[in-house]
Amino acid sequence: MADTRLIQSRYQLLDLIGRGGMGEVWRARDESLGRYVAVKCLKPMGPQHDRSFTRVLRERFRREARVAAALQHRGVTVVHDFGESDGLLYLVMELLEGRNLSQLLEDNKQHPLPVPDVVDIAEQVADALGYTHRQGIVHRDLKPANIMRLDDGTVKICDFGIARLGHDVGFTSRLTGTGIAMGTPHYMSPEQISGGEVDHRSDLYSLGCVLYEIATGVPPFDLDDAWAVLVGHRDTQPEPLRTHRAELPGFFDRVVLDLLAKAPGERPADAGDLRQRIALGRTGEQPAAPGAGRTQPAPVPGPRPGAALPPLPSWTRNMTTGHRATGTVRTPTPGTGHTAELTGAWTTGTALPALTGGLPAATSLFAEGASAERPTPSPALLSTLADRHSAGLDLARLGHWEEAGEVHRTVASMREQALGPDHPDTLASRYESAFTLSRTGCAADALREFVRVADGRERILGPDHPETLAARQETAYALGQLGRHFEAHQVYAAVLASRVRSMGPDHPDTLRCRHNLAFNLSRLGRLEDAYRMAREVADARGRLLGETHPDTLVTRYEVAYTLGRMGRWAEALQTYRDVARARALALGPDHPDTLSARYEVGISLGRLGRSAEALELYRTLVEDRTRVGGPIDAETLRARHGLGVNLGRMARWEEALAEAREVCAIRERTLGPDHPDTLVSRREVAVGLGWLGRWSEALADYRRVAEARERILGADHPDTLAGRNDEAHCLEQLGRSTEAVDLYRRVADLRGGRGTPQP
Repeated sequence: MADTRLIQSRYQLLDLIGRGGMGEVWRARDESLGRYVAVKCLKPMGPQHDRSFTRVLRERFRREARVAAALQHRGVTVVHDFGESDGLLYLVMELLEGRNLSQLLEDNKQHPLPVPDVVDIAEQVADALGYTHRQGIVHRDLKPANIMRLDDGTVKICDFGIARLGHDVGFTSRLTGTGIAMGTPHYMSPEQISGGEVDHRSDLYSLGCVLYEIATGVPPFDLDDAWAVLVGHRDTQPEPLRTHRAELPGFFDRVVLDLLAKAPGERPADAGDLRQRIALGRTGEQPAAPGAGRTQPAPVPGPRPGAALPPLPSWTRNMTTGHRATGTVRTPTPGTGHTAELTGAWTTGTALPALTGGLPAATSLFAEGASAERPTPSPALLSTLADRHSAGLDLARLGHWEEAGEVHRTVASMREQALGPDHPDTLASRYESAFTLSRTGCAADALREFVRVADGRERILGPDHPETLAARQETAYALGQLGRHFEAHQVYAAVLASRVRSMGPDHPDTLRCRHNLAFNLSRLGRLEDAYRMAREVADARGRLLGETHPDTLVTRYEVAYTLGRMGRWAEALQTYRDVARARALALGPDHPDTLSARYEVGISLGRLGRSAEALELYRTLVEDRTRVGGPIDAETLRARHGLGVNLGRMARWEEALAEAREVCAIRERTLGPDHPDTLVSRREVAVGLGWLGRWSEALADYRRVAEARERILGADHPDTLAGRNDEAHCLEQLGRSTEAVDLYRRVADLRGGRGTPQP
């Protein structure tokens, strides 16, 4: 990006002050207001990225911008502007003059900060957190690198990139059927680690970790192994701060240890309570302990030697320690005091850039003296592979499925060489590789990998182990993708029986399997069974997770879909409307899931003959889809298709034909002439031509659709046969009865004689 780049004819980019795997941060000049700002730019997406990925990434960037821009407090980085310029997404923030807490510790050669500074930082951060929490926003990645101390002493919280609204933080992000708890291990709360409910008290725990580190020079669990760090957060009481540094005030020691309570209910009630305790402590008064009047729990003892620990979630298996304050990497601009704070994929020097470099040869990293058959891998190799695996997970979480797949396949091959084909780490990489294949349309390849992983896990972990069952369940999903629904049903049923036996009927993984089984039953045509099971799962999820939880709403959506297939459109309409309203409240009106539910409301209205209402709904939906995804986004075009269909239902055929032709042209240009969506639009063009009496033109389009489907799907595919029936009907309208009858007979023969259509 050239130094002369001007964004929106307003922001002149001057100096690069941060670069990461997903973008850059620049010092810039706002030419309109004559001030210096920081501009965070998302890297433009190349042609290798599909539109669905780009759409998701843009929506996430806009969500971050909206969250950050809504915050107006002296203790939070100010966001001035955001938008898109020539395909480049950008976020304009105030330019901060100062150092983050990680840098301050490095400047101090890892010695703790002066006591007055520590207490002042604690009070200012508590004040800022109190504000953000009152706005319903939880940061979820609070760490030293995300807290800036400016040259004038002001403390600011930075980077709300993975923040969530308060009503949205109760559910865990999902990646591959197991939870991904976002955050950095040295600063993660026990509930984040366990994949449990996360609220504002998780930020308080993370703040306790930060304060512990800047006050003592080390985090509360100063270990190099990520697993050990996570176990420490979950099971071990931290040492009092004054055992590391005797001059710390007693009240501060108590406050930080209270923040680090394992149970959220035993921490300070909120950031306002915390700030009051710090303020009172600074004056010499004795602040009340959290939960005054409650019986304090006994200290949690550490594990007995040799005692078995309860298992940590499977997503932690390959987690690396990340960067604690001693390891922050930054890209300062030479000669300036400006620093851009970046986290995750934005951070210079994290695993993402390493993907482009060469991995040291496995043989050079094996420990000396190991056996020739399979040398013992060195810690350096295992650490490198773990970092690569984590980078693959990051890429997948961002929607870079193809790149993530390449990473996981490489890591799987090297792990197999170093550890063996059935080692849990090798199988974990193969599982993730299979998952990326499934999400990039390579269902047959994904199926082979999932079967291999499932068989390997069954051998080493047992048939009822959660990781074995996860692989079996993905096997069923891949079978469904391939249209092999009967085989998928058998696998789902076996997995469900095992999950009920080993986990119980109401475990989230059991309910997820039942949801998938209901979906598959619907595809098998067993609509009553599918409806009954989906209703049961929706009711169970509503009872356990809440009626507005996304998982509950996904199953309610499936209930509505099945109702529609059963012809119960009035009930389907009401259910879709309930889902759309709940998603708008829980996820936001522009969330893709909310917009999808609104689309289905329009389908239901049309099926009920309420085309005028459907038409108005689709007009609004087209506007919203265009604003969120752009005019040629697949979902925008889907909404426009629905609009055209309902224009036709209202006999407004000239308008319907114009809409269908425009959508068809865009789809042909962006998706190709033989894409299923393009063919659906071409058929709609033919329908409009027929209703306008232009049967010769209609015949040409009907025939193109039928020939394309036959070429792609086969002569006896139901969609091909439907296309041939359309062609025969058109021939009949043109008075070419002999050709029409012959074509009808061909269709009947290909259907196996199941009913002879009347000419």
